Amino acid sequence: MKSTFVLKALIALFLLGGCGNKSTSSETTDNATVVASDTAYAIVETGQESCYDADGNVMSPPAAGEAFYGQDAQFEQASFSFVDNGDGTVTDSVTGLMWQKAPNPVSYTWQGAIDYCESLELADYDDWRAPSLKELFSISNFSEGWPYLNTDYFDIAGSSVSKDEQFWTSNFYYVGTTHGGQESAFGVNHGTGHIKAYPANTPGPMGNYVRAVRGNVYGTNDFVDNGDSTITDNATDLTWMQSDLGVAVDWEHALLLADTLTFAGYGDWRLPNVKELQSIVDYSGNFPAIDPLFSCTPITNEAGDSDYGYYWTSTSALFQAGNPYYYAWYVAFGYAVDPTGEDTHGAGAVRFDTKVEGGPAGEGGERYYNYVRCVRDIPSR
Repeated sequence: MKSTFVLKALIALFLLGGCGNKSTSSETTDNATVVASDTAYAIVETGQESCYDADGNVMSPPAAGEAFYGQDAQFEQASFSFVDNGDGTVTDSVTGLMWQKAPNPVSYTWQGAIDYCESLELADYDDWRAPSLKELFSISNFSEGWPYLNTDYFDIAGSSVSKDEQFWTSNFYYVGTTHGGQESAFGVNHGTGHIKAYPANTPGPMGNYVRAVRGNVYGTNDFVDNGDSTITDNATDLTWMQSDLGVAVDWEHALLLADTLTFAGYGDWRLPNVKELQSIVDYSGNFPAIDPLFSCTPITNEAGDSDYGYYWTSTSALFQAGNPYYYAWYVAFGYAVDPTGEDTHGAGAVRFDTKVEGGPAGEGGERYYNYVRCVRDIPSR
């Protein structure tokens, strides 16, 4: 494991090569996140309320400078605000979207799901559509998991919670194919919490469910290059590092780097939560799966191919109900590969892995050294 000294030295080299040595902004706070419900793209909270150590056990919230400071639960976002309309629909007061409460318990191909939503008539509305990834992920709830969904408002599709709670979105996978070369489209698994690309043309029981939505499109970014190696998204009121920190670390050190970082004149950087980091994924076909304004460190993946890495979030993950939170979520801006290097889940997938070397293995094998792209909040305008 890399020492804290080595990590800080690497960051110092990055800063000297990028924006120079600048002082910490006076805007730094211990809990800088502002509830963003008045923004064009209000990122809804994850629901995670506890902090966890490397072994996945609940810990008292650490203070700035302490190990594991800067976790998801230590920052606020726009709170969940659902209204059950009593007519088979649920309205999200944060995003303005109206959702189908109970999905049709039928497995569809991707195109079949698109067609079903467009032909749906529910609660006197006929303008239903399949949700985008950013729309469907907005209702994901990471407070407990299994399901990663608030079942007080949303029904699951199956008779019990399982890995089969997989729901299509409108996003086709344009970067490549998955599962042995099959055309693929993205979905959200509300059983396990993941975003993955699934074979688009699989019919019958191996297909996915779909939950229809209606309303103005949610999740459109408005990026501005600030000219100081940072990018502001005016839609979310978040400012991002244009480049990552250029070094792969375990989860504890990812939190440490964000906590101690001074960059572009600011000292209030933090590790983004899983919904924040997913908000800057570009599913339109760019590779890496991010707007070209940003840059990602290239890697060689497990198959020996040119690729881009995974990026840690501040959100801990639960692999099975009742187990500790051994894992943390990451976003794959490069291919989301299996242990052999095959792209099984697609660039833009959201998955988790063990927080430390030697920790319990995740579903996709261990890649416990991942990259860091920090974020900061824009003060209220």
